[in-house]
Amino acid sequence: MSGRIELPSGLVTFMFTDIEGSTRLARMLGDTYRAVLNAHRSVLRAALSDFGGVELLTEGDSFFVAFDNAEAAVAACVEAQRRLAAFDWPRPDAAPKVRMGLHTGHATPIGVEYASPEVHRAARVAAAAHGGQVLCSEATALAVTTNFSVTKEILAGVDLLDLGAFRLRGFDDDERIFQVLAPGLEREFPRPRTAQAPRHNLPAEHSSFVGRQAEATELAELISHHRLVSVVGPGGAGKTRLSLKVAEQVLDAYPGGVWTIDAESASGGLPAALASALGLRPEPGRPMIETLVEQCAERRMLVILQTCDAAPGLTATLAHRLLSRCRRLDVLATGRAPLGLPGETVWRIPPMVPADAFALLKERAAAALGGRRSDDDEHLAELAARLEGSPLAIELASARLRLLPAELLARRLDDPIGALDSDACGDGRHDSLRNSLEWSYRRLGSRATELLHRLAVYAGPVDLATVDWCGEGALSALSELVEKSLVEVVPGPRYRMSDLVRSYALRRLAATGDEPAARDRHLAWSLETLTDVAVDTDGQRRTVSLTDLGPYVSEWQAALRWASAGGDVRAGLRLAGALNPWWREHGGAGEGRALLTRLYERADEEADPAGLAQAYLIHADLADEESERDAFLIRAEAAARRAGDPALLVRALGSRRIRLDEHGEQATEVSCRSVIAEAEQAGVATESLPAVLALAELFWRRGALTEAAELLGAARHLEAGRPEDRGRRAVDWLLGMVALRRGDLVAAHDHLVVALRSRLRHGFRGAAADAVAAIAARCALGGDAVNATVLFGGAEAARGARRTESFGAFWSEQQIALRLALGDAAFDAAYADGANLGFDRIVAMALAVEHPDLEDGAARFAQIVR
Repeated sequence: MSGRIELPSGLVTFMFTDIEGSTRLARMLGDTYRAVLNAHRSVLRAALSDFGGVELLTEGDSFFVAFDNAEAAVAACVEAQRRLAAFDWPRPDAAPKVRMGLHTGHATPIGVEYASPEVHRAARVAAAAHGGQVLCSEATALAVTTNFSVTKEILAGVDLLDLGAFRLRGFDDDERIFQVLAPGLEREFPRPRTAQAPRHNLPAEHSSFVGRQAEATELAELISHHRLVSVVGPGGAGKTRLSLKVAEQVLDAYPGGVWTIDAESASGGLPAALASALGLRPEPGRPMIETLVEQCAERRMLVILQTCDAAPGLTATLAHRLLSRCRRLDVLATGRAPLGLPGETVWRIPPMVPADAFALLKERAAAALGGRRSDDDEHLAELAARLEGSPLAIELASARLRLLPAELLARRLDDPIGALDSDACGDGRHDSLRNSLEWSYRRLGSRATELLHRLAVYAGPVDLATVDWCGEGALSALSELVEKSLVEVVPGPRYRMSDLVRSYALRRLAATGDEPAARDRHLAWSLETLTDVAVDTDGQRRTVSLTDLGPYVSEWQAALRWASAGGDVRAGLRLAGALNPWWREHGGAGEGRALLTRLYERADEEADPAGLAQAYLIHADLADEESERDAFLIRAEAAARRAGDPALLVRALGSRRIRLDEHGEQATEVSCRSVIAEAEQAGVATESLPAVLALAELFWRRGALTEAAELLGAARHLEAGRPEDRGRRAVDWLLGMVALRRGDLVAAHDHLVVALRSRLRHGFRGAAADAVAAIAARCALGGDAVNATVLFGGAEAARGARRTESFGAFWSEQQIALRLALGDAAFDAAYADGANLGFDRIVAMALAVEHPDLEDGAARFAQIVR
């Protein structure tokens, strides 16, 4: 034992040793054990004395020793283990296996003993060791590595192996344990004999994780290649849940553990919250961040910073300090906006894909209904689609299914906040859609708030030019909305606001009292886009194309709803006129009539009789019943007369008189000719085109094909002068039908392909299906029975080959002939094939029909009349 009587004070390194399995060894050796025990004591005392150790207590086979520096303590342990291994024991199995443990801490002796918790920590470190093993705490390891020069020669070849963090018995925090490695000492041991400290603080799941497998894989891959990854998205998008799921998947890649803290709930500060998760204790007079970076400096670990938007500056500062000073540490952040740090990889969480959204809704609905799964998958899928892949909305909707069936709930989602939130919602961000959106809204600047209000009245995504229309500084405001996940960038690029955000923003807009001004601005924008679509750069009216109208229809309809409710009536009438062909082709006649009615109620008949006449004509086009149609045509005629507009008057008169399917042929011909004459007399010959087409169809039905062809040939200039009709190419369509009746397959093919291509290009799907049916008839007359039957099946499946008295009979005649030629089974199979092909493929097939070859016997002008 050392002759020193003064006990070290200040930074002291304590050492505990004992013999592993001493009871077993004593039983085995019997009386010889005392000699072995004494020899063991002699060897240890000699080694400890050589390095200045002060022996405090020897009891049985254990030693308690204090050193005034950590390097000497480590050197003493190494030397003691070497001497024990080299000693000449009575027999090989009599060699005692001594375990040793070191810990360094501040302690002051009281008399001849220490009353310090550091002594107990040293004892627990020693208890974790195996026989022949030397363990030390992280404090001892730091003391050795920071003051290595004192005994550099003595510690030559000595190294410290980080074994990880462990929970020592009697201590609430975690302790990192190091094994002392040196030549002559054993290296391989089982894990330390103590419960391993938790490798994470990830919360246990309270419900199953559904879907998102592709997203989880993608995010895990990003984390493996980038030190800072931020998961960014709107409130309720599932950022936290996905990040925790990914953390579980990558846990094995981080021996130092995965630790998550939430900025919203870190009341004591973010560094303190992370230190608490790691089991670290505050050090007097030292900032916690310094303790953190020291403890994490060499640890391979992942830190997850949740809800960073609750304290963006503090989370960014913490992430920066950790990444800068802890080279093996990675950070995964979640929030509604990026942290804005160098090297940050921003990953925007997408909405759940439809299949995952449906699966989540179905499972959560079953839980809400007491475990009873719904068998109404069709309406559940519809409801899931309306919820736009938002996990929060899906969770709230599942609770609503206790009250409403999925079909009824889906109908109420035009106002998702009203449909899904309840008055009993709490104040938490995830208690309601309103609370979730309020969180982001309160953090917007004034310009971003104003832009959010103005964009809310738009029905769908907008382009950058539209954003600029919303006011000065709109681009920087848009950037803020995108960064805070209230607006999404979609390919184009275009800028999309979800229905949830729009619903909330409209409520806030209404509360400000600025909604009328915002909607008037949107109405003005709609009229400007209408002009761009309808008028060419040289001032000429463009051909009406539903393809060109398509991107604007939802916006114009929204603007029209406002105009009918409280906006400008004349603007509304213009929009109704532009939307009329779309309604007739794609449906929506009922809403169109309702909106027109509201406009009539607010219109001044004396101020704008021409606008009213136009509106009445549109209403007549959309009418379900002939009586309603006739009533509005009469009103249109009266308004046109008041306006003194001959074009509108001819249009109204012509629509009333021409009834090809209802009156006799002679009466129809007289009506058509009278309309043609009146139009020419009034100087508006182009308005006679509907009458000319009706008369040509009448001639076709009679078999007066020459008269029909001559009439149609003269009608080309009329069609060219009517932008609303040019895209349908009705003249070519009817010329093709005339050529079919004549048996001129070359002319028929040419005219019908021209009509089909134009109708496709301009978006007239129903009229295009008519052309496909006509090409089917051309194939039938050309002897291509199978293709003809397939094309007929596809055309009629598209519901475009409308069965009028004239053409319906012609289609039926061709199909009867095809059935006879092919047989019932082959005809039905080919017809079904066409019906199942889909419209796009059936059109492609029609356009691929080979042009007739005159040299192969195609009869031209054969006057085939069937």
